[in-house]
Amino acid sequence: MATNDNNLNILIRIADVDPIALTIARNEEENYREAEKLVNTLWRKWIAKFQGEDSSQKVMAMVAFQFARLYSKSYNQNVAVNNFLTAFEKQLDDVVVKI
Repeated sequence: MATNDNNLNILIRIADVDPIALTIARNEEENYREAEKLVNTLWRKWIAKFQGEDSSQKVMAMVAFQFARLYSKSYNQNVAVNNFLTAFEKQLDDVVVKI
């Protein structure tokens, strides 16, 4: 159900948790659906792998940690790239100014 031209009400279903209602920007729906799919895919894989060993809640905690770890790694890589590009831009400016 749409709330206006720019927003959309959606339900996401994660693991065995009750659906979660969200109001999102319409142009972000694909990102939300992809995130929902990725989390559920990993959760289903790990819940089967650890069947009988760990609770659904513990498996979801492991999934959350995995995504947080990947986010942290990507964030640090982005910072490194940004620092490199900033230094490169400065060097390029220095070369252009000398010409």
